[in-house]
Amino acid sequence: MKIAFKTLGCRLNQYETDALAAQFKSNGYEVSEQEYNADIVVVNTCTVTNQSNHKSRYVIRHAGRVNPSAKMIITGCMAESHAGQLQNKFPDATIINNKGKSAIFHTVDSLVKGGNTDLSDKDHDLFSYQSFSGMFHTRSLIKIQDGCDNFCTFCIIPFVRGRAISREASKVLENIREVIAKGAKEIVLTGVNISRYESEGLKFSALVDKILNLDGDFRLRISSIEPDRFDEHFFTLVGHPKLAPHLHLCLQSGSERILLQMRRMYSAKDFMTIVERIRSVNPNFNFTTDIIVGFPGETEEEFEESMAIARRVGFGQIHIFKYSVRNNTRAERMAGHIYEKVKTQRSKRMHALAEELSSAYRAAFDNTEQRILVEKWNNGVASGYNDYYVPMEFDTDNQRRNRFEVVKARVKDFE
Repeated sequence: MKIAFKTLGCRLNQYETDALAAQFKSNGYEVSEQEYNADIVVVNTCTVTNQSNHKSRYVIRHAGRVNPSAKMIITGCMAESHAGQLQNKFPDATIINNKGKSAIFHTVDSLVKGGNTDLSDKDHDLFSYQSFSGMFHTRSLIKIQDGCDNFCTFCIIPFVRGRAISREASKVLENIREVIAKGAKEIVLTGVNISRYESEGLKFSALVDKILNLDGDFRLRISSIEPDRFDEHFFTLVGHPKLAPHLHLCLQSGSERILLQMRRMYSAKDFMTIVERIRSVNPNFNFTTDIIVGFPGETEEEFEESMAIARRVGFGQIHIFKYSVRNNTRAERMAGHIYEKVKTQRSKRMHALAEELSSAYRAAFDNTEQRILVEKWNNGVASGYNDYYVPMEFDTDNQRRNRFEVVKARVKDFE
């Protein structure tokens, strides 16, 4: 049997897809990211914005058109928030919520062998994904946390992922030891709100400390993180040779008033304090971020505050989102919703700035000696990311992936 996986959205979704794919592969299924000729197609959806919903529906429709005979499994956050809508549009599909996602192998295997999909309605351990290495991505994502208690006024994630829950520290460390033993060279910690991690008396920075002290030739990268729980312990870890000098630190707005309206748990001043303290240790440290433009009531001056802080930080990359109404959130009920035309104009200006800042940051690494984790090889050119999360490439005849190479390299475009 051939099973195809299509994934939208965040790294947590990517992790869960990779883990499921590894489980199918270890049980004799042929696994692919292409839906053509697949017997089963699993679409792991996203619902963080209206555009995410649109993309999720498009991927499902496209998979159904190119392979109408395949059995469709729809899971992920849109399957959680729009289950009825998806079932109406795709009546032959099996809809599986986020809690049941980890048991998709058992659900599909039961479906293949006996037509039974009862497992799709049951709750399962959110951390029961098996250990794996080397599926669709070279980097080994490790899920340490799920859910969120922040309830930002614009965000639907607490409603589709549930309340915050942390994975047992001993199981996180065991998982990482297993993937290192299987050859993993880059470990990426992921979750919905990993700064809120707390288990077995360990908070996030203490868990990171323990990971950094594990044996093995690997680097540790921290995925998207909120700026609201940094402690003194974390700052002592900056500069550790195994800790990648890069954080995707979520800003969302440079305006103090808008951050309060968003119900973010930090100020723009707090954000800059983190940046300045880390860059006092390593001036080249790469900060990437998320910014929302056109939040209800955002004035032109407040938008310019976001532009100003972006320039001040010099972000290596900015993910830009036009504010998107999410049903049943506080922001939906706020006054002063911005016209779409204005949001689009502000988005274009922020994108232009983001490209300027990214180019300026990456230029410092061009044609310099860097340590690169090789992810791809094509026609004599190897490519991957350096420690600072800058995409780079160099000429070589060595086709082996998943190896560190210290070499003079050139910057390449993000894919």
